[in-house]
Amino acid sequence: MAGREHDLIEVKCPCCEATLHIDAELRTIIRFEEHVKPPAIQDMAEAVKKLRGDEARRGEVFEKSFEQHKSHAKVLERKFDELLKQAKDDPDAAPPPKRPFDFD
Repeated sequence: MAGREHDLIEVKCPCCEATLHIDAELRTIIRFEEHVKPPAIQDMAEAVKKLRGDEARRGEVFEKSFEQHKSHAKVLERKFDELLKQAKDDPDAAPPPKRPFDFD
């Protein structure tokens, strides 16, 4: 039976990266080897430092988002005023909106 080792087809699963050894003649899985995953955290000190850096970055992003949210009403008001002024200066520049009957 040891001579039949060369008849096995080795396939690597693209999803879980496990290795399957398949017998082509019998069309069945003979051996299955799970993929060995590396540990998620190599060094605890590095992981803590990274988390503290992420915390600072999250704080900065929140502050920036908060400032944008506070000034959002002013931005919309200025855009509206500018477009209103533009419409008053040249009322014929924009075509009138289409009515539902125009689509037929």
